[in-house]
Amino acid sequence: MARDADGYPVTRTPAGVVRGARTAVDLAAVDERVCGCRACPRLVAWREEVAVVKRAAFRDQVYWGRPVPGMGPADARIGVVGLAPAAHGGNRTGRIFTGDRSGDWIFAALWRAGLANQPTSVAADDGLELTDCRIVAAVRCAPPDNAPTPAERDTCSPWLARELALLPRLRVLVVLGGFGWSALLPVLAAAGVVIPRPRPKFGHGAEVTLDAPGGPLTVLGSYHVSQQNTFTGRLTEPMLDAVLTRAVDLARG
Repeated sequence: MARDADGYPVTRTPAGVVRGARTAVDLAAVDERVCGCRACPRLVAWREEVAVVKRAAFRDQVYWGRPVPGMGPADARIGVVGLAPAAHGGNRTGRIFTGDRSGDWIFAALWRAGLANQPTSVAADDGLELTDCRIVAAVRCAPPDNAPTPAERDTCSPWLARELALLPRLRVLVVLGGFGWSALLPVLAAAGVVIPRPRPKFGHGAEVTLDAPGGPLTVLGSYHVSQQNTFTGRLTEPMLDAVLTRAVDLARG
């Protein structure tokens, strides 16, 4: 596999994503290959343009400008599935949900739930660590208007599938938003998880326990921690805390 100037393995096609994900032996390999992915031309162009143009408040910073890998330990029993990196958040800092207001919300909530060692996430080297939890995204590149296309979602799905497969203790998935929910269910079905018909519908507080090859897997829904939801009060801290508390109870109980 060819490598780019920074040493990351380069993947340029959907077929290459499938091969790269399938042969990744551990989470570190998945993360490295994600960082070199160039399989979606629209997303590559956008993330790199943002990294050059920048936001005025960050004009002196060097943007990451690459796909953003997941974060969290391989023994995690809880997974959190987001949509995609923010243009001036994860696309700037190189760490998922880091450096924007959505990250302020989710990491503070994870800290309150005992799943993070600190309530803030401002930079990739700020000392944040997760316990028993791994955060992933349905799409790994910042998309224009926060809206990946279905084709981009499907191209990226092998990374998500492999990442979840490499979490052997996984028992609960917290899905932030309807896009993540619709991206996740086909990935689970392809992994042998029994998805009921009709398919479970997304909603805040939605809960479904599925028959998975490794044992029961519970999927919980939460409104996304986007500013559109948090600024308007559609999602409140107690609402988010309730979902994460339920996840902890299920994972550890």
